[in-house]
Amino acid sequence: MAEGISASAHFLSALLLVFSLLSPGLCRTAPRTLQTTTLDVSASLEKTLAILSVDRRASDGGATAEASSFDASTVSLHSRDLLKGSAEHEDYRALTLARLARDSARAEALATKLNVAVKGIRKSDLTPLQTEDLEGPVSYGDGSYTVGDFVTETVTFGGSGAGVDNIAIGCGHDNEGLFVGAAGLLGLGGGSLSFPSQIKATGFSYCLVDRDSTSSSTLQLGSGPSAGSVTAPMLRNRKFDTFYYLGMTGISVGGRLLSIPPSSFAVDESGNGGVIVDCGTAVTRLQSEVYNSLRDAFVSGTGSLPSASGVALFDTCYDLSSMSSVEVPTVSLHFPEGKKLQLPAKNYLIPVDSSGTFCFAFAPTSSPLSIIGNVQQQGTRVTFDVANSVVAFEPNKC
Repeated sequence: MAEGISASAHFLSALLLVFSLLSPGLCRTAPRTLQTTTLDVSASLEKTLAILSVDRRASDGGATAEASSFDASTVSLHSRDLLKGSAEHEDYRALTLARLARDSARAEALATKLNVAVKGIRKSDLTPLQTEDLEGPVSYGDGSYTVGDFVTETVTFGGSGAGVDNIAIGCGHDNEGLFVGAAGLLGLGGGSLSFPSQIKATGFSYCLVDRDSTSSSTLQLGSGPSAGSVTAPMLRNRKFDTFYYLGMTGISVGGRLLSIPPSSFAVDESGNGGVIVDCGTAVTRLQSEVYNSLRDAFVSGTGSLPSASGVALFDTCYDLSSMSSVEVPTVSLHFPEGKKLQLPAKNYLIPVDSSGTFCFAFAPTSSPLSIIGNVQQQGTRVTFDVANSVVAFEPNKC
């Protein structure tokens, strides 16, 4: 009898052991399906052909005001690629390479500005000048520059004559680079000399159309975020007040949040790091570790797509020449309080030629500063609510 009980006990123990080994697998939640969105390949390629064949505009700057009040002014903005006097390109690939070269210079210039602000200027950085050399060019991030006079003037919008006196502006007499063909450069940064600061605007917003569109973008002064916008806190860097920083908590691909330390998106005690929103930079820059995590997750979700060689700063490209549309993993930016901005596929998988080569439109940077560029902002109204320290994103509101 004792032997029977002992045998039963051993059998029961073995059964419990087997069940305990199996139960985690039986109870484990099945992996979530990768969330995807559709990229219209044909539509993107059609635009690459259209942008090359469009007639350059005869206007000097292409910006027109649609209201006379600074409290609610709307200005139409046109791509500098469409301006009279802008450079002609042999094909779309040449245009892409020119854009990316300018963009690399721009991103590097922003990183350098922050680095100087954080570390300061040492005596060894200074070069003696003669008095006659004091007049020099003011340069922009992409290498363009202007030489002229710094003055104050009355600035008006619309036809009513309403305006603001004593606005500090630069009057350029020698304009080189991408300033050629434009009526001027409107400074929208956070510094005291920026246009919104000088007119004491409580905020402003813009919506940028597709980079290859012939339609106009819009800039609104004095506007606030709309209900339903995706909002993020606007942060300030005590070392550099020109950039608009925002609180960002993560990135997801295919609906799956990437394992990225929150410190990767934060401004540290020295003033380094953080994420800024910049309409002058085209391609979003991320710290190398963050970019690698994003890229690897995207590549993992696009294993069925034929790959292509990298182009300039893009290291992840695909040959979509035989496809009219394709499903790709979603990419979303995450902000505090569970807010999320899902990007359209055309804002992160973009054509680099007219034959069907598309590249993942993010790039790594060795700088601690991350930049959300205008390719990722296309088609989204971006509002800078300065009065309430909020950055808002409203898709499909151009």
